[in-house]
Amino acid sequence: MEATAVTEQQHPQGKAHNPGGAEAPVFRARKNGQEQKVSAELSDWMRTGWADTEMRGVDPIEQAEHTARRRAALSARFPGERLVIPAGGLKTRSNDTEYPFRAACDYVYLSGDQSDDGCLVFEPHPGGHDVTAYLRPRSNRENGEFWLDGHGELWSGRRNSLAEGAARLGIAAHDVRELPAVLEKAADGAATRVVRGHDAALEKVVDGLRGDAGKAAERDEELAVALHDLRLVKDEWEVEQLQKAVDSTVRGFEDVVAALPKAKATSERYIEGTFFLRARVEGNDVGYGTIAASGPNATTLHWVRNDGPVRDGELLLLDAGVETNELYTADVTRTLPISGTFTDVQRRVYDLVYKAQEESIAAVAPGRPFRDYHVAAQRALAEGLIAMGLLEGPVDRVVELGLQRRYTLHGTGHMLGLDVHDCARSRTEEHLYGELKPGMVLTVEPGLYFQPDDLTVPEELRGIGVRIEDDVVVTEDGNRVMSAGLPRRSDEVEAWLAEHLPKS
Repeated sequence: MEATAVTEQQHPQGKAHNPGGAEAPVFRARKNGQEQKVSAELSDWMRTGWADTEMRGVDPIEQAEHTARRRAALSARFPGERLVIPAGGLKTRSNDTEYPFRAACDYVYLSGDQSDDGCLVFEPHPGGHDVTAYLRPRSNRENGEFWLDGHGELWSGRRNSLAEGAARLGIAAHDVRELPAVLEKAADGAATRVVRGHDAALEKVVDGLRGDAGKAAERDEELAVALHDLRLVKDEWEVEQLQKAVDSTVRGFEDVVAALPKAKATSERYIEGTFFLRARVEGNDVGYGTIAASGPNATTLHWVRNDGPVRDGELLLLDAGVETNELYTADVTRTLPISGTFTDVQRRVYDLVYKAQEESIAAVAPGRPFRDYHVAAQRALAEGLIAMGLLEGPVDRVVELGLQRRYTLHGTGHMLGLDVHDCARSRTEEHLYGELKPGMVLTVEPGLYFQPDDLTVPEELRGIGVRIEDDVVVTEDGNRVMSAGLPRRSDEVEAWLAEHLPKS
């Protein structure tokens, strides 16, 4: 890691000042804090000799038509009110290093922009809203910010100018450093709502403009819920993005199978790293922490340590998804016999989960209650567990009491989109207790998990965990399994492994 440059001319809020009048900028090495004076000659020279790159290669974002429509829909829900939707900023990982930045999903949904510290402001007028993107402008070349500041252009890369930002997004763009003053000046009695949890400093500014804190918090929550309601049904462009994520994920699973010999020589980390390579080459990142759970680790639902051994004769539960450069994520799980072939006991468990998934997918259709596909999966699992002698019927009693949950634990799926667990704050009547609509995308992921220390199951079952998860889009006449490129039936899985496993 290189040293970070800072300048005493930089105000903490980013505005240049020079309290002493003649103090030269300094260069402070990040590693040991040593300071190096910068000469006036070097400072002057760094201001000159740079090519003009303004507006070169700037094209409108491909989803501009869709983001405009989404903004119009949100505007219609809150006439006469000011709406503030921030992107969020960098977060410290350790000392003076930050986590990779990912913009807040609601901000991305409405703008298509992914830059840190951005903010959308919906300013009300009688016919709707004027929407402005407040962005960080390009680094200042006059005060040396571009080379002396640790987040300047030569350190962190070129940001778009405000004119470039406006051209890309199709809306007006202004300097985000001016936003607090703009909001204070606009305190004209119009109700203001802000999406909370992403920019504490901006929330403080907004809160200072409002009176009743309890009522303000309620109004902010209403804005967050409305955004998640809007995001429930994906437009055509979003479905294309999700399909792109799924297709990359399928290739990532193929990569993992080809790398299994090296994983057996190392650990689950090799599987995680192999999938991550595909995610970074074809997208932005993984959409969530990869679960690469081999053997009994598969019975831990959110196993992300991924430090266990990978052994022949055991199962690998791989739950992973590529996130596209536009931040839409897949979420797919396959449970694979590491040797290439299921044992009889493994196949019995796997086939029961597959049967539950088949019945669950069949319940995904427009007009059907959202919970129908979960109910179908739970009933199928309960019937199978009764047949295996692990639960005492009748099945209606088992399902009513939820006894099957000892071995299955989680729900059968969730919405999918910009968040892996998408639209979590939407109204329950629109989501959990609502009806499925064309354009909704969800996961279908039944599973069975027999814990290594569970004395209620035969020893041969202990330590077996199986989950099969696919991404499904609701269509006008039913559904389409977006992840159909990966086999699901046990014999098809074995044939696929025979094709992709390296020959010894």
